[in-house]
Amino acid sequence: MILALTVGLLVAGALYLLLQRDALRIVLGFVLLGHGVNLLLFSAGGTGRRGEPLGQGPDPAATADPLPQAFVLTAIVIAFAITIYLLVLAVTGTARDVAGPDDDGSPT
Repeated sequence: MILALTVGLLVAGALYLLLQRDALRIVLGFVLLGHGVNLLLFSAGGTGRRGEPLGQGPDPAATADPLPQAFVLTAIVIAFAITIYLLVLAVTGTARDVAGPDDDGSPT
């Protein structure tokens, strides 16, 4: 129940930030959305009914499923790469660019 509420709060906060106009808030919203999706993928592996990934014995009923953990690890790497790309876009190009000192304002 706590995990589902945490996922819901992260996704709700992400949607709020993604709907803002500032580029940095959009990037932070994407980061929150990534964390929410990672928790959702991790909870798909059954965190309450399974133990650690490498248990004491080879009993498959007590060992956690490694597939959701692999999905989360892949999602973390992809989200990190996209976050860096979005940060570069937020820093270098905005819609509010002003004319520099070399621009005289005349049309070319």
